[in-house]
Amino acid sequence: MAIVSRPFGKTPDGKTVTMYTMTNASNASVSMIDYGAIVTSIIVPDRDGNLADVALGFDSLDRYLAGHGSMGDTIGRYGNRIAKGKLTIDGVTYQLALNDHGINHLHGGVHGFSHKMWDVSIDADDQKDTLTFHTLSPDGDENYPGNLDVYVSYTWDAMNNLTIRYQATTDKPTVCNMTNHTYFNLAGHDSGTIREHTVAIEADVITPVDSGLIPTGSYMPITGTPLLMNGDCTLGEGLDQMDTCPQMIPAHGYDHNYVLRKGEAFGLVAEVWESECGRAMEVYSDQPAVQLYTACTTNLENGKGGVHYQPYCGLCLETQHCPDSPNQPQFPGTTLLRPGEKYDTTTIYAFRTI
Repeated sequence: MAIVSRPFGKTPDGKTVTMYTMTNASNASVSMIDYGAIVTSIIVPDRDGNLADVALGFDSLDRYLAGHGSMGDTIGRYGNRIAKGKLTIDGVTYQLALNDHGINHLHGGVHGFSHKMWDVSIDADDQKDTLTFHTLSPDGDENYPGNLDVYVSYTWDAMNNLTIRYQATTDKPTVCNMTNHTYFNLAGHDSGTIREHTVAIEADVITPVDSGLIPTGSYMPITGTPLLMNGDCTLGEGLDQMDTCPQMIPAHGYDHNYVLRKGEAFGLVAEVWESECGRAMEVYSDQPAVQLYTACTTNLENGKGGVHYQPYCGLCLETQHCPDSPNQPQFPGTTLLRPGEKYDTTTIYAFRTI
């Protein structure tokens, strides 16, 4: 296999941004930049062997420096929402940025991990390539406590598996809940909406939310609702029933946290397929939950190739601990990280054909 690099512009403070592309023997590839450790493209075959880019994104650094809907971002310190931006650790309350409509904290804040320049190391062999990104999030970064030392490795192999491993340590008690925010469209990033995609998620309940998309603290069974993801209908068919499901109305579609049957064991999280092209994706993780997001209000111009990304143009499957877990101790697992402990979690996006 091979990793090639090329310049991808300069940040406002003059730092050179580099794009890295990992390509296997079938010419399937993954590209990333060291600004934000952002996934910029994933090129995989359909059932006839035709290659297409199934990750939404942009052709220029300027578009990633601007508001870009977190497309492809490595998210941290904390993926998803924290209610009112408040968390308390050992009796000390920290006020985080209210970057979600001025009400809640979202995806690590105003300048989360997706706004950092990361150091990169490369490891390539015959069967797989790995890009390992490293950054230090200093004590007080976005008002989170502790110096958080972070490594995220992206491995692309001969079988079209994209494996993401997140690792972190801290010198003060803090929280950590990292994820990836790639928008997938298995028909191709420029093919329109994901209404013809079918999704199956290994879950029977979601964490229901209030009007600000903060979990209420309970679990809601999804059988008999359009939130049930068992592969029996397309996303479009589910979206057409939105008005019958109060949980979908404030999100304008799917933006929900599914609590997985497997808990924190490593296993299957979800499957996605698009029947016309025959591309499919399986997601595996040791995380206890996953957020399904269907780009409900996306309106971004000048995507790759000049594409205008509009609502339902892609879907995200963000493996994670439940939103607002620091304030909801009844949710599975913990996002609390203490000195001497290691945050270490793995997710695989496996691209297949049907």
